[in-house]
Amino acid sequence: MRASRLMALLFVLQRRRAATAAELAAELEVSERTIYRDVASLTEVGVPIWTEPGPGGGIRLVEGWRTRLDGLTGQEAAAMFAIGAPQLLAELGMGTALAGAQAKILATLPEDLRAHTRTVAERVHLDAPGWFHAPAEVEHLGTLAEALWDQRRVSILYGPRRVRREVEPLGLVLKAGVWYLVARVDQDTRTYRAAKIAEATLLDATFERPDFDLPAWWAESAAEFAATMLRTQVRIRVSERGLRALKRVTDVEAAATAIGRACEPDAEGWRELALDVESLEVAAGQLVSLGGEVEGLDPELRSRLADHGRALLNRNSGPPIHGGTGQP
Repeated sequence: MRASRLMALLFVLQRRRAATAAELAAELEVSERTIYRDVASLTEVGVPIWTEPGPGGGIRLVEGWRTRLDGLTGQEAAAMFAIGAPQLLAELGMGTALAGAQAKILATLPEDLRAHTRTVAERVHLDAPGWFHAPAEVEHLGTLAEALWDQRRVSILYGPRRVRREVEPLGLVLKAGVWYLVARVDQDTRTYRAAKIAEATLLDATFERPDFDLPAWWAESAAEFAATMLRTQVRIRVSERGLRALKRVTDVEAAATAIGRACEPDAEGWRELALDVESLEVAAGQLVSLGGEVEGLDPELRSRLADHGRALLNRNSGPPIHGGTGQP
């Protein structure tokens, strides 16, 4: 977190040009001693800061010097505002940090770019979870985030059996409104669903973070998981309408792959394709929602779809069993 504090100090000096150590300490909510240490660190890496003791003195940036952040393009600066996702960052304890970062970026931009970024922020919003999906409450997300930032080990109780694990957090991933903790356990990297962590206790022990690419690891892990889930392949024939709806009723990536490999439409406009599924039972339950827009080509799948159809027909062929009146 020291790096972010140094950047904050640099932005404050750029905005104010000169300030006393006491003023800087009050604005950044640190001690004057910390301010002097941070000034020394910035000076060591070539930032032209000088201090003047006595009345009228203070800490100053050399006149005319600015950070390179004012080289941001309008699109780059706007992106910083468009990805705000305030709820997401608040859950990680970073809501205030985002607001501060946006204010500092605005201070460095020319007026025309400021107007552009505000326009994007007013008109573009990121809402990660899907429709009709309420994100699960994650009681210990703040603790996990703190352990992640400070590289501290954390003791967790996980799952219905409340298994105790001591882990080294490497990353947090939000997928479709669900938080996952990626952590190292005995040199093995594992994924935990954060909502299933019944208890999380920060430990005093810290750890050395390995050279770890979270996005790359997550992509590979997700692909491997999908491969283990989709163990069966079925052959189906679908209409044009069914083809458009296929991604809504089955695994999105599996449907996209099947559609990409599908044969050309026949005389009726229907196409045959091979679809990876979890099991025949699951596939029949998913595909039956396509109604008359799908035909099973494998005998067992065809039989299961017919069973679903007959059950639906039998259930709905007479008056309601429990005396429904049909009134709204």
